[in-house]
Amino acid sequence: MAEEEIVNQSSSTTPKKEENNNGDSNNKENVVDPELFSCLLQPPSADSDPDYIGIRRLLLFRKAESGICRRLDWRCNGKGYVAYRNYIRRPRNWELQTPSHQSTPGNSGRWLPSPSPLSLLYEVDSLSSSRDLRSGNVASSHRTSFSSTASDSDQPRRRGSEPAYSFVGMHCIFDQCKAAVTVLKFGHMSSDLLAYGASDGTLTVCTVSDPPKVIKLLRGHTKDVTDFDFSSNNQYIASSSMDKTVRVWELSKGDCIRVIYGVSSQLCIRFHPVNNNFLSVGNSNREITVINFSTGRVINKLVVDSEVTSMDHDHTGQLIFCGDGQGCIYSVNMESHSGVLSRSHRYRTTGKRKSPVTTVQYRSFSLLSHGPVLLTCTQDGSLSFFSVALEVQGYLTLRCSLKLAPRVHSIRASFCPLLSLEKGEYIVAGSEDSNVYFYDLTRPKHACVNKLQGHRFPVVGVAWNHGENLLASSDLYGIVIVWKRAKTS
Repeated sequence: MAEEEIVNQSSSTTPKKEENNNGDSNNKENVVDPELFSCLLQPPSADSDPDYIGIRRLLLFRKAESGICRRLDWRCNGKGYVAYRNYIRRPRNWELQTPSHQSTPGNSGRWLPSPSPLSLLYEVDSLSSSRDLRSGNVASSHRTSFSSTASDSDQPRRRGSEPAYSFVGMHCIFDQCKAAVTVLKFGHMSSDLLAYGASDGTLTVCTVSDPPKVIKLLRGHTKDVTDFDFSSNNQYIASSSMDKTVRVWELSKGDCIRVIYGVSSQLCIRFHPVNNNFLSVGNSNREITVINFSTGRVINKLVVDSEVTSMDHDHTGQLIFCGDGQGCIYSVNMESHSGVLSRSHRYRTTGKRKSPVTTVQYRSFSLLSHGPVLLTCTQDGSLSFFSVALEVQGYLTLRCSLKLAPRVHSIRASFCPLLSLEKGEYIVAGSEDSNVYFYDLTRPKHACVNKLQGHRFPVVGVAWNHGENLLASSDLYGIVIVWKRAKTS
């Protein structure tokens, strides 16, 4: 019965469009978004949401809002989409530049020279023709995503007279840790509070303001610290570990105020962004658990197909995005008041070899997708960039992907904070060749645009501060380097 109603709704819209076209020849024909068809033609699976029919009706109702219509209405600084597209595709002034002087050991923070003077910036989700500026050939393309292959050793390429991410050198170095630093983060809304966890079970809290110093050394875990998160007021840290425990720390005193024991290794953890009394934890027993911060009791559980290796919340707290050991990405609904979990969508990788997801990071807005986006990184070197449909319970659409060299270690990636149509969509990631690389996801070729040299061992963790002027990176030898970004006009 529901299918008949959908067919009737879709068929009833056709005569109306024909009447409008006959009545007024100046009206533009509605163009159906191809992404909508990809949603409509997807058959319901056995584990799909019970409101699947309702979601299809919502998509049918919104089918007139195609990508082309949205671009016609889009404005930024008084200019439309076409103006910005032509501006991005303009021929660049490829005058040779002198690289910055050596400011730190190993030329760290310098903008390396380009092996070739030409580079193209391609549109990510173009439904119009694209032009090859180098050959002058016009090629009609109908693509909503692209993929490319890049090596960690690719030479970075310059874009214009002012690099988007150039650094003046090292701000400070923390080298007191004697084990591999596997995860590091800056505090919420903080530019100087930094914490990092190591494979010896220690958590170090420090400040990067002048003078940089270690504030607290938190000891309690007996095995690797796999993940941790700050509370919204930065008064507490919740950490997960391979020793099957979750610990809650009070930073002012440096004490562990609660220990929550599990039956398997705890691999990732997040505070709820709205209700800080909830902790979301993923473990190697294929479970996503919601824990009451005050009592330490497990409120709810959800089982997925493989071990939960990484996760992140959206800004509303109603969705959790999780990655598992097989490379799948899950969108999970979460009730902010009760902590009830329900699985809504799952994105599976198309490759034959399945690799664990090392990074899942959510961003509430991106200029490329004009909405929320999700960044994922897998251990085999695959970086993926998704647009998130919050109105359809976190449905993910792959926008672009980047293939790097496979990794032996679990290396993390992160969004770069800069939002600019001119300078692209940047991400930063560590590498096993001891460098920190910057990639532009809008480039299908030569995506590497800069790299920082200073570590001597594989770089596994990266993090930005709130002020967007400092980048922290950590390696397997226990060295944490804080890089200072150059001021740009």
